[in-house]
Amino acid sequence: MTLLDNIPPGLLLILGAIVLLLLPATVRKAGAIALAGLGFFAIFQLDAGQRLSPSFLGYDLTLLRVDATSKAFGYIFTLCAVASFIFSWHEKRRAENTAALVYVGSALGVVFAGDMITWYVCWELMAIASTFLILARKTEQSLKAAQRYILVHLAGGLILLTGILLTVHQTDSIAFNQFPRGETGSWFILIGILINAGAVPFSSWLPDAYPQSTVMGGVILSAYTTKTAVYTLIRGFPGWEILVAVGCVMAIYGIIYALLENDMRRILAYSIINQVGFMVCGVGIGTDLAIAGVVAHAFCHIIYKALLWMSAGAVLFRTSKSKCTELGGLYKTMPLTMILGTIGALSISGVPLTSGFVSKTLIVAAAEHQHYLWAWLVLEIASAGVFLHAGIKFPYFVFFNVDRGLRPKEAPKPMLIGMGLLAFLCICIGCHPAPLYDILPSSDAIESTTFSAIYIKHFANVVAMFQMLAFSALAFFVFLPWLKRTPTISIDFDWFYRKGAKFFYAAMDRSLNGLNRAADKHVVKTFLPVLVRFALQAPATLTAMALKPVWRAFDPDEARLAKRRDDLMARFTTGTFPVAYSAACILILLTLLILIGRAA
Repeated sequence: MTLLDNIPPGLLLILGAIVLLLLPATVRKAGAIALAGLGFFAIFQLDAGQRLSPSFLGYDLTLLRVDATSKAFGYIFTLCAVASFIFSWHEKRRAENTAALVYVGSALGVVFAGDMITWYVCWELMAIASTFLILARKTEQSLKAAQRYILVHLAGGLILLTGILLTVHQTDSIAFNQFPRGETGSWFILIGILINAGAVPFSSWLPDAYPQSTVMGGVILSAYTTKTAVYTLIRGFPGWEILVAVGCVMAIYGIIYALLENDMRRILAYSIINQVGFMVCGVGIGTDLAIAGVVAHAFCHIIYKALLWMSAGAVLFRTSKSKCTELGGLYKTMPLTMILGTIGALSISGVPLTSGFVSKTLIVAAAEHQHYLWAWLVLEIASAGVFLHAGIKFPYFVFFNVDRGLRPKEAPKPMLIGMGLLAFLCICIGCHPAPLYDILPSSDAIESTTFSAIYIKHFANVVAMFQMLAFSALAFFVFLPWLKRTPTISIDFDWFYRKGAKFFYAAMDRSLNGLNRAADKHVVKTFLPVLVRFALQAPATLTAMALKPVWRAFDPDEARLAKRRDDLMARFTTGTFPVAYSAACILILLTLLILIGRAA
């Protein structure tokens, strides 16, 4: 056992981010790469088991839970971080580098958390750190997007916290394992996770926020939030059949909106929803093969999706343009970016000999084996749709469309190195998937020969796969006149809460402020003065009525009786009345109370 075996990998990155914040730019950037590499090495050194269990509020936390699932996600999180920090070598802003490291570290904290308290703290830290990656662009649009982003995630966090508290109350345990089916707390937790996963209809925050981030921010954001949500679904909700339907809806929904989009980074954002849909569907199927496929697909997805965001970021960096209607012809001056981006596009499409083909086939095979024929059909259709929007549309409109006269330089060398690393992994895993299969969970239940058999089976039908992809390509170019975009935006589910928020504000303004004005008029200005006058005059009036017979017995003159009454009223009002009068009032009240008590 080494020293690193007892240190949460996420803590290394979070503490390192604080230290690097004080260092010069070059040292800070090199340090970020080194920290991500150290995180990968630390995860590699971890032995399976649970440890680091300090007490908190009477419960034992588990800061470090290590198994095949957590290590697989840890590997890809740190690998992606290494490539992303190399890619963003040009970035000079301290806040962005620091936020990225904290974001990655908190994602690792979620992955290795064995209790719900640690999980929740790291989950919320992710939301806060990722918001700074959107704010770092420092535009009006990014500011507004960051505001909406954090509001959505704080709302999701509150829903998640509600579910955690209900679950802890019910089970008297904070263990982060499978949640009990059908319980209210479990449903709250599921909704909180699905918000982070970008599940429909909670998905609008993703295409709204990610495209407004910085070049580096888009790459980092694409890899962690949604995949951390997938990880928590694997832990807590395997086999929940509702997730099969949710995943299928996400897979189709992401394709439709990606085809409608004009902005290249919004295309990739909707593509995330589509790809996460495959994973959510696999979690819903819940078999060992399906879960292994989900982990494999999350692993591969992070690689090729980060590569696509890098290629889009390089184009944005060189041209300052993001809309398809403003791009085209870039293959002439950015050929390496085009080649590397195309590798990512082929990988996400599941083309044989790429990583996407290796992982996606496992989920599709799991759906077929469990006789989810409708889900299998939806996933096959979605696979063809992915090739349409990400495999062809993205590279075509960005690099090969009508030449707009743009002649930017090729992407800087650090960007090309970062993209080259991920492109190499896409091809390497696609041609030799055994190392990926070896780190997947359920290795005891599923022998590697099962994976190999599936892979060989699909290679035996590689002609059919290419036929499907070729048909998708034909459909794209046949319908190209209808697929050409205009400088517009697509209306998503966010329309409802944006318009609904305005309506809610107007309704609350009219009702509550109207109630406030009515209360001011009728209560403050009318009723309360009357009540004050009554409170001041009623005791004096009652006292005068009680003492009037006594006064008349001593002096029957009506004028002097009236004067005594007025004098008593004045003394009550100013608080200078004689103590004897107070004693008389008290005596009268006590007498009345005694009489009432006897009568009762």
